[in-house]
Amino acid sequence: MTIAKKASDTTAAFTPARDIGRLLDIMAALRTPKSGCPWDLEQNFATIAPYTIEEAYEVADAIARNDLADLKDELGDLLLQVVFHARMAQEQQAFDFGDVVEAITAKLIRRHPHVFGEAGAQTPRAVEGLWERIKAEEKAARGKPEPAGALAGVPVALPALTRALKLQDKASKVGFDWNDPRAVLSKIREEADEIEAALDRDQAQAQAAGEVGDLLFAAVNLARHLGADPEAVLRQTNQKFERRFAAIERALGARGKKPQDATLAEMDALWDAAKARE
Repeated sequence: MTIAKKASDTTAAFTPARDIGRLLDIMAALRTPKSGCPWDLEQNFATIAPYTIEEAYEVADAIARNDLADLKDELGDLLLQVVFHARMAQEQQAFDFGDVVEAITAKLIRRHPHVFGEAGAQTPRAVEGLWERIKAEEKAARGKPEPAGALAGVPVALPALTRALKLQDKASKVGFDWNDPRAVLSKIREEADEIEAALDRDQAQAQAAGEVGDLLFAAVNLARHLGADPEAVLRQTNQKFERRFAAIERALGARGKKPQDATLAEMDALWDAAKARE
């Protein structure tokens, strides 16, 4: 058999399919020593983890853009991450993809007794409390005690805004919270004043930077009190900034200029014009 024939047979064996089994077979082939992909073979859980996080963000980005065609592709990329991790675990005889599927289906059934059991109808808030109670019972059954402290259990690796939101939410459950968004807004003004005071002092940039962290934390708290996801609203603001700055570049281009050739006053005026058009 010629090399060309072997390549043709290999391609035929791994044609696209709707069957998850085909994806698992492709991943196994990529991780097969000698005949697999050198890059894939070199990876481990730690090296793949950043890609897993990146793919999750790209899913969120497609949703924010309401691009369902792109969402389909990004969900595939995220699924690949699950398959990749499961394959590496299988190679270590720890678990395989089937175990992952079995674990999550069992968990969903177990944590939805109001759907699959006798718990009856529940409000969304009651369901959330039920989920947390069952989750705690599961950990206790595994001999895994709940971490001490009201703020325990929030992963350190979360994006800072999301982690701040989760820490604040946990603190609120034990009564450490404001009752009025206006009180949070007052805290934001207080933090801004502290930044200004730090800037007024000599050699105080490091302290001012620390106060900026406090300001961001307070801004996250205000978003939470307004029922907004700080990551989502900041993402929207980033998109708005990109859109308006692109308008500045287009307007300057029509004048034969680039941003670096324009004055700040000129760009500010174009920014205001772009804002007014919106």
